[in-house]
Amino acid sequence: MDSTITLFLVQDGLINGSIYALLAVAFVLLFAVTRIIFVAQGDFVAYGGLTFAALQQGSVPGSIWLLAGLGVIAGILEFLRERHTLTRPRILGILAGDFIAPLALVGVVILVAPYDMPYLFDMALALALVVPMGPYIYRICFRPMANASVLVLLIGSVGVHWLMIGLGLLFFGAEGYRAAPMFGANFVVGPVLVSAQSLLVMGATLALLVGFYLFFGRTLAGKALMAAAVNARGASLVGISPSFSGRTAFLMAAFVGAISGILISPLTTLYYDSGFLIGLKGFVAAIVAGFASFPLAVAGAIAIGIAEAVSAFFASAFKEVIVFSLILPVLIWRSIRAPHHEED
Repeated sequence: MDSTITLFLVQDGLINGSIYALLAVAFVLLFAVTRIIFVAQGDFVAYGGLTFAALQQGSVPGSIWLLAGLGVIAGILEFLRERHTLTRPRILGILAGDFIAPLALVGVVILVAPYDMPYLFDMALALALVVPMGPYIYRICFRPMANASVLVLLIGSVGVHWLMIGLGLLFFGAEGYRAAPMFGANFVVGPVLVSAQSLLVMGATLALLVGFYLFFGRTLAGKALMAAAVNARGASLVGISPSFSGRTAFLMAAFVGAISGILISPLTTLYYDSGFLIGLKGFVAAIVAGFASFPLAVAGAIAIGIAEAVSAFFASAFKEVIVFSLILPVLIWRSIRAPHHEED
């Protein structure tokens, strides 16, 4: 290994670590607000990238049917849950948000998908299809058992993960997809060739992390989420709805996953199950942070990305083993340092 190879490995590590950092932040946010270790977080990455690639190729992405189905199921459950207290405005709100809006979006996608639309339009359409899945999944799967134990919630998230993988195979098939890059230019920085798309990934990650910092520190909704993360019961006593907190957290997590998939789809071939390994590395970074610290999650993700790049160079056959082995000393240290508390 010389200095040039080192720079290439650091570049690859920073690109991968940027995506892992976003997913780690999403893991920490979801666990802090809802106590859910959301195993299916990486599936949003796969759905976002595959939906975007399908739109670029002029085909109708199968994810439209998942969005429509989730909307209809969520609307029916909402009617059943509130059947004794429904008012006309509430009925119209459920019809508009859970039935009309998803089905209208499905119609728009079917109409425009065969045409060659602008790059940013396809990105926005892919986000519009994937991001609402987060709140729908929360309302259907997790809100009815919001008071369950962490273990039960984890089992539920595993079930959602396997369901999304199975539906991904049905919707997108077993073949991989790769999207065209937004910018095809390359830059030479010293001995290293840097693509414009990789700079876009790192720049977008930095912008999103700064946006999260401003959202949680400067906005009322962000402060409400932080309050729910610190003390959910106390937040509910002062009027912060647990349901609102959960929906907002899942909305942000789905956005993070979808935009991550769109950004990396020109850099790597995505398959229906690609999100599992990507999400798992973000999960490792979240464990390094103890599911409590956003900055530590970002630092852990960058370290994991660089460790993965170096491992791929020296022992590519064992790179996944090496990366996931990094979690062992962290778990041992935390088990020794942190006292055990029985769950209430």
